Amino acid sequence: MFTPATRRHARLRLAIAGPSGSGKTYSALAVASGMADKIAVIDTESGSASLYADRFRFDVMEMGPPFAPERFVEAIAAAVKAGYELLIIDSITHEWMGEGGILDIHDKITRSSKSGNSYAAWAEVTPRHNKLLDAILRAPIHIIATLRSKTEYVIQDVGGKAVPRKVGMAPVQRDGFEYEFTTVLELSLDGHLSTVSKDRTGLFDGKDPAPLSAETGRMLIEWLRSGQPAWDAESTLARIARASTLDELKAIWHETPPESRDAIKAALSERKAALQSETVTEEAAA
Repeated sequence: MFTPATRRHARLRLAIAGPSGSGKTYSALAVASGMADKIAVIDTESGSASLYADRFRFDVMEMGPPFAPERFVEAIAAAVKAGYELLIIDSITHEWMGEGGILDIHDKITRSSKSGNSYAAWAEVTPRHNKLLDAILRAPIHIIATLRSKTEYVIQDVGGKAVPRKVGMAPVQRDGFEYEFTTVLELSLDGHLSTVSKDRTGLFDGKDPAPLSAETGRMLIEWLRSGQPAWDAESTLARIARASTLDELKAIWHETPPESRDAIKAALSERKAALQSETVTEEAAA
């Protein structure tokens, strides 16, 4: 069933990429301070977030190796359970190339297999990485993730010689990882200025490079709250209890986000059975 498209209240998924020294940690904390009061940080950078404890209020979980994806998934779940409004993952690059991260796991699986087939190893590793991405996308809190960047080159033929040409910076994570985020900002070493490489909010269109700040966070939270209210379990269950036809129940089911349908399945089945029973009783009475 198709319904008119509407933009609903959403949770931010912001990626901040940049080379070492570009101010990723500070920028993430600055943006977060303009968005929420209860902020948590997963710090894989040897305590770098705590250097800013005198400027921002937040709780921190310092994470050392191994940087297996499951540890990040558990930390996200812990932040949600503890009631934090916003979580910073600084940096999520470690899950990819850190000690005990995806590339490390892939290498160990490849070397321990009889065939030494690296493609077969990816079949085992990729689902583990995808579970982290799924945890980020489904978490009912705002998430800001920082990523290290590296210089990216292409090889060109110049006068019969293979010559590397710099084409920009690339985040250190699996290809395409950053494009699952609402907005992707890149920081420069010179002035810690941010430029947008991907943006679904439209807030950064035509903007000159500028440092990130609490005002950036306030601008983002205002945009996120400007949509229609997000799906609410309590009001949906109340609608199910009031439903007088099977068509109403069907409409409620289709309006409910797929990831939330388990929460209403039992109530919907119970109300459906009650309506069907009422129909049979009415037909028998007639």
